[in-house]
Amino acid sequence: MSWLWMFIVGLVVGVVAKFLMPGKDPGGFIITAILGIAGMFLGGYLSHLIFGTAGPGGEIQPAGFIGGVIGSLILLAIYRVVRRNAG
Repeated sequence: MSWLWMFIVGLVVGVVAKFLMPGKDPGGFIITAILGIAGMFLGGYLSHLIFGTAGPGGEIQPAGFIGGVIGSLILLAIYRVVRRNAG
């Protein structure tokens, strides 16, 4: 997957996660994209742990859209707790 495509999909996944989790978020466009991209990988890792799925050669692949949103929701919740405790 090209970096540009992963950034675009990660941004969309991050926006969907922010939409699904109500409340004020500390962070803008870049934080949203980073949480979305990281959420895709977290979703892929969780999918690997739960279902035993992996890509060719056994490496963990980025999750699909739904797995990415779930991973992004988890990371957004952690991010909010960390930012709330730091500030």
